[in-house]
Amino acid sequence: MIKLFNRFILFFIPHLPLFFIRLVAGRYVAGETCEEAFEVIRKLNSKGFSTTLDILGEHTRSKDTAFMITQKYCELFEAIRRRKLDCNISVKPSHIGLDLGEQILRENLLKLVSKASLSDNFLRIDMENSKTTDITLKLSDECLAKYDRVGTVLQAYLFRTAEDLKKRVGPKLNIRLCKGIYRESPEIAIQDRREINQNYLKVLRYLFEHEGYVGIATHDLLLLKDCLHLIRELQVPNDRFEFQVLYGVPMSGWLEKLIGMKYKVRVYVPFGPEWYAYSIRRLQENPNIAGYILNNLFRRA
Repeated sequence: MIKLFNRFILFFIPHLPLFFIRLVAGRYVAGETCEEAFEVIRKLNSKGFSTTLDILGEHTRSKDTAFMITQKYCELFEAIRRRKLDCNISVKPSHIGLDLGEQILRENLLKLVSKASLSDNFLRIDMENSKTTDITLKLSDECLAKYDRVGTVLQAYLFRTAEDLKKRVGPKLNIRLCKGIYRESPEIAIQDRREINQNYLKVLRYLFEHEGYVGIATHDLLLLKDCLHLIRELQVPNDRFEFQVLYGVPMSGWLEKLIGMKYKVRVYVPFGPEWYAYSIRRLQENPNIAGYILNNLFRRA
């Protein structure tokens, strides 16, 4: 019955009224303004969570807009420093100029690296689909050569990921390891969930057995438990890793458990006016949330 209801919700998601999507956004998006986002971050910090801040948006089409967004990120670095928040920055390459050419993206990334250095903070360069993997890794390496506190993302479902990691292991390496969310061809990406999890653990083991720092990014509770088992098996020090999750995604109490176990947990906090598309994606990934909200609405009625 639940699966049937979820299929019904998925079918109607594109036609849901705006007020309903706003209810969903309230769970997954930390507001439209910087101040709203900072209030969410303060509350998360008070509960023991670290955070990373992301301005919603992607595939910027003009140079001026890409520059403006880069400036906003620079201002965020300064605001985080002034407020003494436990928060760093994550940025999507296509949001700051990837679609406009390598040179524009490089210039904007280097501005962010310079500001991260002045603010004594960390910059995460997010990974998008497989067409962007080479350029993202290339520019991430360039940025890391200029400032130690720069990291990127590796996706466990790509066949190439193990080799990409082996080329970069070392004391300066800082990656977010995720499963991967984009639809990719079977020629370049694992399709089976169990096989993706197996490769995730294989990549994670390799990193733990060498050098580097990893953000273990997953909402898959089975995979999370396997990661914890691997940490205990290899006796990995707590300063070699952290757990990372998206703001608002339910984890059945596991986030508090991880904090109680003295592990670092970082919450990815998105905000900004482009909340609609992001909320639709979250809703499609987890239609249970739609059912939960509908149920509460009917109860109130």
